[in-house]
Parts: sequence; C-alpha cells; structure tokens
Amino acid sequence: MTLALGKIKRGLDRSLEWVVALTMAILVVDVAWQVFTRFVLKAPSSWTEELATFLMIWVGLLGASVALNRKAHLGVDYFVGKLSPVRRCYAEIAVFVCVALFSFFVLILGGGKLVSVTLMREQISPALQLKMGYVYLALPISGFFLVLYSVEFAVGSLKALLALKRNVPGAS
Repeated sequence: MTLALGKIKRGLDRSLEWVVALTMAILVVDVAWQVFTRFVLKAPSSWTEELATFLMIWVGLLGASVALNRKAHLGVDYFVGKLSPVRRCYAEIAVFVCVALFSFFVLILGGGKLVSVTLMREQISPALQLKMGYVYLALPISGFFLVLYSVEFAVGSLKALLALKRNVPGAS
C-alpha cells in the first residue's frame, strides 16, 4: 500500500473508531437519562428509547467494521487452526471474499436503496421526528468499511499464500 493510501486508510480507521466511541458515549448518556426520568422523576422521557434504538443500530454496524479491522470478529479458530498454512490462507481468502460480497450487495446496494426509498417517501420516526433514511445510512456506511477491510485482508492472505507456495514446493 502506498504511503498516501496508508495515511488515508489510517485516517478513516481513526475516524471510524472515534465515531463509534462518540456514538457509544451518547448512547450511555441517553440510557442514563432514560432511567433517571423514569425512576427518579417518575415522568419517562418520550424520545430516549427511540434514540437508544437508533444509536444501537449505528454502534452495532459500525462496531462490526471496527472489529473486522482489528481482526476481532467471531470465527471458528479451532477448525482453521488444524489446517495447513496454505489451506488456512485459502480459508481466509474465501471468508473475506464472502464478507466483501455480502457487504457490497446487502449493505451497500440494498442499504443504499433503503436509504433512498425512505428519504424519497419522507418516512419520519415518531418520537424524534427524524428522517428514517438518516438512521438507515448506517447500512451503506458500515458496508463500505466492511468491503474495504475484507478486500485489504483478502489481498494480504493472497500475498501470504503466494509467498508460501513460492517457498514450499508441492504445498497444498
């Protein structure tokens, strides 16, 4: 990866992590306010539950992108660990290609269509009066990051596979 692309990616990574952290902080404050108004003031806030739901969507989807970038996503390491290094590379490539394809078709294309349709129909949330298309923007944004990271890791695994095949005659 060139120096300029590396800087851009690190900037995107850092920005994504800050957005997730900030969203999580707002979620904590929102839920604390919800609990306070419900149990202390005995007058529950009408908008906090809806906001918490929307923030959870964003935290979950963008957090999945951060987890993939840190390679902290769920996996079945037991079976993959029993594979030879070459077959492990093949498995990693297959997994990252599947994640990239799913993210592209479902999150970017499908999520993008959902965003445009809900914005076009001007669907509004009941309590916050927020355009639902903005809530659904989490889908294509997280899809972008998941595709970016999946392609990056698939290419890395492909390079590792090629290096293994060059160094190990008859590797399988």
